[in-house]
Amino acid sequence: MKTKTFFTAVIILLISFSTFGQKTYEFLRLDLSPRAGALGGSFVSNNDDPNVIFYNPAGLKLIQDQKISFSYVNHLLDINLASVSYNQDVGDLGRFGAAIEYISYGSFTQADQFGTKTGEFSAGELALLVGYANNFEENFYYGVNLKFINSSIADQSSSALAFDLGLHYSIPSEGLSFGIALLNTGFQLSKYFTAKEDLPVDLAVGISKKMAHIPLTLSVDFHRLNRSDDPYTGRFEAFSVGAEFDLSKALSIRFGYNNEKRKELKVGDFGGLAGFNLGLGLLVSKYHFDYGFSSLGEIGAMHRIGISTSL
Repeated sequence: MKTKTFFTAVIILLISFSTFGQKTYEFLRLDLSPRAGALGGSFVSNNDDPNVIFYNPAGLKLIQDQKISFSYVNHLLDINLASVSYNQDVGDLGRFGAAIEYISYGSFTQADQFGTKTGEFSAGELALLVGYANNFEENFYYGVNLKFINSSIADQSSSALAFDLGLHYSIPSEGLSFGIALLNTGFQLSKYFTAKEDLPVDLAVGISKKMAHIPLTLSVDFHRLNRSDDPYTGRFEAFSVGAEFDLSKALSIRFGYNNEKRKELKVGDFGGLAGFNLGLGLLVSKYHFDYGFSSLGEIGAMHRIGISTSL
């Protein structure tokens, strides 16, 4: 009863906080992890990958050993992203993590008001995370991230401070995991010129299930449940589903579908393969190599690669 009361109170608190709008630092919504990307972004209930720090910090507590991961994303045109994450237990204090995610938008031609070229400028965004996770009781975990965000265009910049809050509950005997996270709630420290912008707050819930008789894990996530600009039922359109099939201890194949991405990338009534994802995971010695492919429909595709290991 104590756990149920606390869990209910925390959910109400998360929903209350999530009334903030969302306008800037949209790169925080992108899936950098090739594994998560291949699963369509269904990662809120994950508990065995260091990249879960970007989706639900509570999942860190179930990770074993000292884990480090690097990911790289080749986006459209000259846009590139990269991330590094690390976590470890610190005695009885709990589990701590740290991560960096960065996006470069490439270089652009700079010109004055008369159209005279005066040089080039670049644009990029960066987030630095410090996370902590521990357990309330058996199979019930919580986590929090402190996040510093910076965005820059030429010689102008803005920055923000944000928090991620998460809960994770698992039922090992059933192969079930549940997650809920409130991501990117916070405030700007400095602004581009005089314009104040809100952060891309995201209230997300997820569930994953390991099948009993086949090496298959299914996951479903709902994101942006805090949106107030859509009808109530419209809040559930931002869902994703993922399937991870372990062909052996060394090889996994992954498939995912992201409904919101497909909706955004449709050209008229035609969406092609927009929103569909696939990927591979390969274990060589103690190194995990991951690849993820995400279709963007008519405009192209994204490729992700990553490597993770235990130290």
